[in-house]
Amino acid sequence: MSNTYIESYVEDQIGVIQLNRPDVLNALNRQMIGEIVEKLEKYDEDDNVRVIIMKGNARAFAAGADIEEMIDETPLTMELQDPFAVWDRITLINKPIIAAVNGVALGGGFELALHCDLIVSGESAKFGFPEVKLGVMPGAGGTQLLTKAIGKRKALEWIWLGEQMSAQEAMNLGAINRVVADELVVEETFRLANQLKNQAPISLRLIKEAVKVADETPLMDGMKLERKNFYLTFASDDQKEGMKAFTEKRSPSFKGV
Repeated sequence: MSNTYIESYVEDQIGVIQLNRPDVLNALNRQMIGEIVEKLEKYDEDDNVRVIIMKGNARAFAAGADIEEMIDETPLTMELQDPFAVWDRITLINKPIIAAVNGVALGGGFELALHCDLIVSGESAKFGFPEVKLGVMPGAGGTQLLTKAIGKRKALEWIWLGEQMSAQEAMNLGAINRVVADELVVEETFRLANQLKNQAPISLRLIKEAVKVADETPLMDGMKLERKNFYLTFASDDQKEGMKAFTEKRSPSFKGV
Protein backbone atom coordinates (compact mmCIF):
# COMPACT_ATOMS: atom_id res chain seq x y z
CA MET A 1 0.00 0.00 0.00
CA SER A 2 1.29 3.46 -0.89
CA ASN A 3 0.84 6.54 1.29
CA THR A 4 1.88 10.09 0.62
CA TYR A 5 5.14 9.95 2.56
CA ILE A 6 5.70 6.28 3.36
CA GLU A 7 5.63 2.95 1.57
CA SER A 8 4.50 -0.11 3.51
CA TYR A 9 4.04 -3.82 2.97
CA VAL A 10 4.00 -7.12 4.86
CA GLU A 11 6.50 -9.82 3.92
CA ASP A 12 6.34 -13.20 5.65
CA GLN A 13 4.94 -11.80 8.92
CA ILE A 14 7.30 -8.80 8.90
CA GLY A 15 5.66 -5.40 8.51
CA VAL A 16 7.84 -2.89 6.67
CA ILE A 17 7.61 0.90 6.76
CA GLN A 18 9.85 2.73 4.29
CA LEU A 19 10.21 6.48 4.62
CA ASN A 20 9.52 8.05 1.26
CA ARG A 21 10.59 11.68 0.89
CA PRO A 22 13.84 11.04 -0.98
CA ASP A 23 14.02 14.56 -2.42
CA VAL A 24 14.57 15.96 1.12
CA LEU A 25 16.45 12.97 2.57
CA ASN A 26 13.25 11.81 4.30
CA ALA A 27 12.95 14.96 6.42
CA LEU A 28 10.09 14.39 8.84
CA ASN A 29 7.09 16.66 8.56
CA ARG A 30 3.97 16.25 10.68
CA GLN A 31 1.99 14.42 8.04
CA MET A 32 4.79 11.91 7.58
CA ILE A 33 5.07 11.22 11.32
CA GLY A 34 1.30 10.81 11.47
CA GLU A 35 1.42 8.24 8.68
CA ILE A 36 4.28 6.36 10.35
CA VAL A 37 2.51 6.17 13.70
CA GLU A 38 -0.79 5.16 12.12
CA LYS A 39 0.92 2.33 10.23
CA LEU A 40 2.78 1.20 13.35
CA GLU A 41 -0.53 0.97 15.18
CA LYS A 42 -2.12 -1.01 12.36
CA TYR A 43 0.77 -3.46 12.31
CA ASP A 44 0.55 -3.75 16.10
CA GLU A 45 -3.08 -4.86 15.76
CA ASP A 46 -2.46 -7.19 12.81
CA ASP A 47 -2.08 -10.83 13.90
CA ASN A 48 -0.24 -11.55 10.65
CA VAL A 49 2.58 -9.20 11.66
CA ARG A 50 5.11 -10.41 14.23
CA VAL A 51 7.92 -7.84 13.81
CA ILE A 52 8.13 -4.33 12.32
CA ILE A 53 11.01 -2.89 10.29
CA MET A 54 11.42 0.83 9.66
CA LYS A 55 13.89 1.91 6.99
CA GLY A 56 14.88 4.80 4.77
CA ASN A 57 16.88 4.42 1.57
CA ALA A 58 20.52 4.27 0.55
CA ARG A 59 21.05 8.01 1.07
CA ALA A 60 19.26 8.56 4.37
CA PHE A 61 17.16 7.08 7.11
CA ALA A 62 15.92 10.60 7.92
CA ALA A 63 17.89 13.84 7.82
CA GLY A 64 15.84 15.52 10.56
CA ALA A 65 12.67 17.51 10.92
CA ASP A 66 11.19 19.70 8.20
CA ILE A 67 12.63 23.05 9.30
CA GLU A 68 10.50 25.14 6.97
CA GLU A 69 7.40 23.70 8.65
CA MET A 70 8.53 25.06 12.05
CA ILE A 71 10.39 28.27 11.29
CA ASP A 72 7.48 30.63 12.09
CA GLU A 73 6.16 28.79 15.15
CA THR A 74 5.84 30.46 18.57
CA PRO A 75 5.74 28.89 22.04
CA LEU A 76 1.96 29.35 22.06
CA THR A 77 1.35 27.72 18.68
CA MET A 78 3.62 24.84 19.70
CA GLU A 79 1.81 24.40 23.00
CA LEU A 80 -1.62 24.47 21.38
CA GLN A 81 -0.71 22.14 18.51
CA ASP A 82 1.52 19.86 20.64
CA PRO A 83 3.09 18.35 17.50
CA PHE A 84 5.13 15.82 19.48
CA ALA A 85 2.16 14.19 21.20
CA VAL A 86 1.82 11.77 18.28
CA TRP A 87 5.36 10.50 19.01
CA ASP A 88 4.20 9.25 22.41
CA ARG A 89 2.07 6.67 20.63
CA ILE A 90 5.22 4.96 19.33
CA THR A 91 6.11 4.04 22.92
CA LEU A 92 2.81 2.12 23.16
CA ILE A 93 3.60 -0.28 20.28
CA ASN A 94 3.89 -3.78 21.72
CA LYS A 95 5.66 -5.57 18.87
CA PRO A 96 9.41 -5.38 18.19
CA ILE A 97 10.45 -2.46 15.97
CA ILE A 98 13.82 -2.56 14.22
CA ALA A 99 15.32 0.48 12.50
CA ALA A 100 17.49 -0.13 9.44
CA VAL A 101 19.73 2.93 9.07
CA ASN A 102 21.77 3.94 6.05
CA GLY A 103 23.05 7.41 5.28
CA VAL A 104 22.13 9.82 8.06
CA ALA A 105 19.83 9.73 11.07
CA LEU A 106 19.94 13.29 12.37
CA GLY A 107 17.69 15.30 14.68
CA GLY A 108 14.18 13.94 14.39
CA GLY A 109 15.55 11.09 12.29
CA PHE A 110 17.81 10.00 15.15
CA GLU A 111 14.86 10.39 17.54
CA LEU A 112 12.75 8.17 15.30
CA ALA A 113 15.49 5.51 15.26
CA LEU A 114 15.86 5.73 19.05
CA HIS A 115 12.11 5.19 19.43
CA CYS A 116 12.63 1.81 17.77
CA ASP A 117 13.64 -1.15 19.94
CA LEU A 118 16.73 -2.17 17.95
CA ILE A 119 18.91 -0.31 15.44
CA VAL A 120 20.94 -1.91 12.64
CA SER A 121 23.26 0.54 10.89
CA GLY A 122 25.42 0.73 7.83
CA GLU A 123 29.10 1.35 8.55
CA SER A 124 29.12 4.78 6.88
CA ALA A 125 25.92 6.02 8.56
CA LYS A 126 26.02 9.15 10.74
CA PHE A 127 23.97 9.96 13.83
CA GLY A 128 23.50 13.18 15.76
CA PHE A 129 21.42 16.04 17.08
CA PRO A 130 22.25 19.31 15.27
CA GLU A 131 19.34 21.26 16.81
CA VAL A 132 21.60 23.45 18.98
CA LYS A 133 23.02 24.92 15.75
CA LEU A 134 19.49 26.09 14.88
CA GLY A 135 18.98 27.75 18.25
CA VAL A 136 16.68 25.01 19.54
CA MET A 137 17.04 21.52 21.06
CA PRO A 138 15.65 18.01 20.52
CA GLY A 139 11.92 17.92 21.19
CA ALA A 140 10.69 14.42 20.28
CA GLY A 141 12.53 12.52 22.99
CA GLY A 142 16.16 12.98 21.98
CA THR A 143 17.52 14.29 25.30
CA GLN A 144 15.76 11.51 27.19
CA LEU A 145 16.32 8.56 24.87
CA LEU A 146 19.98 9.27 24.11
CA THR A 147 20.76 9.86 27.80
CA LYS A 148 19.17 6.54 28.73
CA ALA A 149 21.15 4.84 25.96
CA ILE A 150 24.63 6.29 26.53
CA GLY A 151 24.58 8.15 29.86
CA LYS A 152 24.38 11.79 30.90
CA ARG A 153 27.91 13.00 30.17
CA LYS A 154 28.19 11.60 26.65
CA ALA A 155 24.63 12.67 25.82
CA LEU A 156 25.37 16.24 26.92
CA GLU A 157 28.57 16.27 24.85
CA TRP A 158 26.84 15.13 21.67
CA ILE A 159 23.69 17.23 22.05
CA TRP A 160 25.54 20.39 23.16
CA LEU A 161 28.07 20.23 20.32
CA GLY A 162 25.57 19.15 17.68
CA GLU A 163 28.20 17.00 16.01
CA GLN A 164 27.71 13.75 14.12
CA MET A 165 28.86 10.41 15.48
CA SER A 166 29.94 7.52 13.31
CA ALA A 167 28.03 4.25 13.33
CA GLN A 168 30.93 2.52 15.07
CA GLU A 169 31.08 5.14 17.82
CA ALA A 170 27.30 5.02 18.23
CA MET A 171 27.51 1.26 18.71
CA ASN A 172 30.45 1.51 21.11
CA LEU A 173 28.46 4.00 23.21
CA GLY A 174 25.39 1.75 23.23
CA ALA A 175 23.15 3.96 21.09
CA ILE A 176 22.71 1.32 18.37
CA ASN A 177 22.90 -2.48 18.21
CA ARG A 178 24.77 -3.60 15.10
CA VAL A 179 26.99 -2.16 12.37
CA VAL A 180 27.34 -3.94 9.03
CA ALA A 181 28.47 -3.05 5.53
CA ASP A 182 26.13 -0.48 3.98
CA GLU A 183 24.88 -2.88 1.34
CA LEU A 184 24.00 -5.47 3.99
CA VAL A 185 21.86 -3.29 6.28
CA VAL A 186 18.48 -4.40 4.97
CA GLU A 187 19.57 -8.04 4.73
CA GLU A 188 20.87 -8.03 8.32
CA THR A 189 17.73 -6.29 9.57
CA PHE A 190 15.51 -8.89 7.94
CA ARG A 191 17.70 -11.67 9.32
CA LEU A 192 17.23 -10.27 12.82
CA ALA A 193 13.50 -9.79 12.24
CA ASN A 194 13.16 -13.38 11.08
CA GLN A 195 14.86 -14.58 14.26
CA LEU A 196 12.45 -12.53 16.37
CA LYS A 197 9.32 -13.56 14.48
CA ASN A 198 10.02 -17.19 15.41
CA GLN A 199 10.00 -16.37 19.12
CA ALA A 200 6.81 -16.63 21.18
CA PRO A 201 4.85 -13.41 20.47
CA ILE A 202 3.48 -13.15 24.00
CA SER A 203 6.96 -13.57 25.47
CA LEU A 204 8.32 -10.84 23.19
CA ARG A 205 5.51 -8.51 24.21
CA LEU A 206 5.95 -9.11 27.94
CA ILE A 207 9.74 -8.84 27.74
CA LYS A 208 9.43 -5.50 25.92
CA GLU A 209 7.01 -4.25 28.57
CA ALA A 210 9.27 -5.29 31.44
CA VAL A 211 12.42 -3.80 29.91
CA LYS A 212 10.58 -0.54 29.21
CA VAL A 213 9.47 -0.27 32.83
CA ALA A 214 13.04 -0.83 33.98
CA ASP A 215 14.45 1.72 31.53
CA GLU A 216 11.82 4.43 31.28
CA THR A 217 10.78 5.23 34.83
CA PRO A 218 10.02 8.10 34.88
CA LEU A 219 10.61 8.68 31.14
CA MET A 220 7.40 10.63 30.50
CA ASP A 221 8.28 13.24 33.10
CA GLY A 222 11.49 13.92 31.22
CA MET A 223 9.71 13.92 27.86
CA LYS A 224 7.22 16.54 29.10
CA LEU A 225 10.02 18.76 30.38
CA GLU A 226 11.92 18.40 27.12
CA ARG A 227 8.80 19.34 25.15
CA LYS A 228 8.17 22.48 27.19
CA ASN A 229 11.80 23.54 26.83
CA PHE A 230 11.71 22.90 23.09
CA TYR A 231 8.65 25.15 22.76
CA LEU A 232 10.38 27.85 24.82
CA THR A 233 13.26 28.01 22.35
CA PHE A 234 10.74 29.47 19.88
CA ALA A 235 10.54 32.57 22.06
CA SER A 236 14.16 33.38 21.18
CA ASP A 237 15.57 35.45 18.35
CA ASP A 238 18.26 32.76 18.04
CA GLN A 239 15.63 30.23 16.93
CA LYS A 240 14.47 32.55 14.17
CA GLU A 241 18.06 33.27 13.14
CA GLY A 242 19.09 29.60 13.25
CA MET A 243 16.25 28.35 11.11
CA LYS A 244 16.43 31.32 8.72
CA ALA A 245 20.16 30.71 8.27
CA PHE A 246 19.46 27.04 7.56
CA THR A 247 16.97 27.85 4.81
CA GLU A 248 19.35 30.47 3.39
CA LYS A 249 22.27 28.01 3.51
CA ARG A 250 24.55 30.22 5.62
CA SER A 251 26.10 30.07 9.08
CA PRO A 252 23.90 31.49 11.86
CA SER A 253 24.90 34.40 14.08
CA PHE A 254 23.48 33.75 17.55
CA LYS A 255 23.04 36.61 20.05
CA GLY A 256 21.80 34.77 23.13
CA VAL A 257 18.35 36.36 23.05
